[in-house]
Amino acid sequence: MNFQHTEDRRMLADTLNRFVSEQYGFETRDRIARSDQGFSTELWGRFAELGIIGALFDEAHGGFGGGGFDIAVVFESLGRGLVVEPFLDALIVGRAIARSGNDTQQAALSELIDGSRIVALAHGEPDSHYELARVTTRAQRGNGDSDSGNAAWQLNGAKAVVQHGEHASVFLVSARTSGADDAEEGLTLFLVPRDAAGVNVRGYRKIDGGRAAEVTFDNVALGDDAVLGVAGEGFATLEYAIGCGVLALCAEAVGAMDVAKDHTLEYLRTRKQFGVPIGSFQALQHRMADLLLEIEQARSAVINAAAALDGERRVRERAVSAAKYSIGRIGALVAEECIQLHGGIGMTWELPLAHYAKRLVMIDHQLGDEDHHLERFVALGAG
Repeated sequence: MNFQHTEDRRMLADTLNRFVSEQYGFETRDRIARSDQGFSTELWGRFAELGIIGALFDEAHGGFGGGGFDIAVVFESLGRGLVVEPFLDALIVGRAIARSGNDTQQAALSELIDGSRIVALAHGEPDSHYELARVTTRAQRGNGDSDSGNAAWQLNGAKAVVQHGEHASVFLVSARTSGADDAEEGLTLFLVPRDAAGVNVRGYRKIDGGRAAEVTFDNVALGDDAVLGVAGEGFATLEYAIGCGVLALCAEAVGAMDVAKDHTLEYLRTRKQFGVPIGSFQALQHRMADLLLEIEQARSAVINAAAALDGERRVRERAVSAAKYSIGRIGALVAEECIQLHGGIGMTWELPLAHYAKRLVMIDHQLGDEDHHLERFVALGAG
């Protein structure tokens, strides 16, 4: 297998890395992450102008990439800068629409790609415990169509940790229209406008920067045109779109690991004890060498997942779960070792390393932690 990126992907990575380095320095990122909005509308538009969002979609849907390695290239660069703009949900929601949306729904992808529309995935629930099919939010058939005043569907339920939920104009909502609470059958995906009557959003700041929200739906009236795909058959689309998101998170983590590693190596070369750099101490050299090997293992897992993204379902899902398990384990190790190798200064808010460590730990808890994905990997291989 050729592990070299194409020239187009190398150019994309160079462009994005340069932009992040020059325009998204740590002080800028920290200010944006702690702002009331939680991301920069101006920079989001500039990312779109550079074609970064478009790289996440294929030409048939208005983009110019869309492959697993395109996703990996983009999110690795975003991870290097701890970028907090809403790329992840744009990817997940956009890929779901591209896969199952009707012509009208897919036409709206252009607004997502040009940065004029913010979207958010509203899937996780307080008691779901990462289980993809465990959905208690319910949508029941009404008596007609919302255009005539009688809703085709009535949506009720609550969703947790909706990224950028305060500023999204559209939510992709998973709801149960039939079956048991943990059944794959009977899940339906809805595109719900943020301003629909009965949609309530409570925002809050996230520990690793940016903002999220709790979203509740109280008798939200929806027409049949809000259904994405076929009613009751949304699980396959949801699984695929979240698989894209898992790959993106894993690639983001690799980018963050690379920066944490570079900062730690620089510290070992410059911090002196007994008149010599501490990097000359053999014990610290061994710890750093082990860490470098682990990071390369994480990179290999991301490459494997990117290569499998467009393959057969079980191969794809095993690959993304294997990558997420590896990232969870290695990300925590990188965070701990880099902070310890820095000593007490590694914990200070002013040092960028502490923020990279925090983000690595939190990535493990997005879209399933390492324990969940290890169990899932085993289960997918048993069938």
